[in-house]
Amino acid sequence: MDVRCTTDPKGFRALSTSDLRGAYLIDNLFRADEVPMTYSDIDRSIIGSAVPVSKSLPLVATKKEMAAEHFAERREVGIVNIGSEGSILVDGMEHAMAERDALYVGRGVKEIIFHSVKAMDPAKFYFVSYPAHKAYPTTLVRYAETETTHLGSQINANVRTIHKYIHPRGVQSCQLVMGLTVLEEGSVWNTMPPHTHQRRSEVYVYFDLDPDSLVVHLLGQPDQTRHIIVRNEQAVLSPSWSIHTGVGTRNYSFIWAMGGENQVFEDMDAFSPDLLQ
Repeated sequence: MDVRCTTDPKGFRALSTSDLRGAYLIDNLFRADEVPMTYSDIDRSIIGSAVPVSKSLPLVATKKEMAAEHFAERREVGIVNIGSEGSILVDGMEHAMAERDALYVGRGVKEIIFHSVKAMDPAKFYFVSYPAHKAYPTTLVRYAETETTHLGSQINANVRTIHKYIHPRGVQSCQLVMGLTVLEEGSVWNTMPPHTHQRRSEVYVYFDLDPDSLVVHLLGQPDQTRHIIVRNEQAVLSPSWSIHTGVGTRNYSFIWAMGGENQVFEDMDAFSPDLLQ
């Protein structure tokens, strides 16, 4: 488990490029037959992945960081498959998952095991977890059945479709809100206007980028922005005081996950782009 301690807005301004990447970028995801995890002090989130190739992979608690017998002993988990067909065994019940399907796993579950249907074309499971005070039922969400919102315009290069998996009008959770955004061809800007939401933090993982493409992810306070270069299947942490928006060299997709005291998707403080510095 990689443990990350981030900084406050004042300390953030003094970070070098390497320090900034070390604190906020997660670049070790989606390794074959591994379950890399990052524990962040931002709302005690855990971000990780599982790519089962030669074997099934269990999601287990780490004693030192979690002090728990089971990963979901005091946590809830949101999981999205961005690879080929796979399944997740949750306390003996198997949930088949196609590409972009999601699974919510509630507090109290003892066993979570990731499996790929084809070893040569594996599933790629991405997960985000937050502490939970109540047990909600494990629920599968098909990509085709998500609540969707279409936003943006071609002239602003930000035409995108937001797919909501875990949210107050869909799958219930304690604090986790999770979804996936897909940008159309020719659109490169996400999350416009840039915003903060003081009542929750957020994590992005970018994917569907070819090796020659990248995203310039902006973060920081509106008048003190910084950027991180993000490549395919890398994630960025965003504390509640930071804006989050990005622009790519081509279109892409990203999974967003939020944790905090308010689950209302529209609860945000937007900033006009002309205020950014």
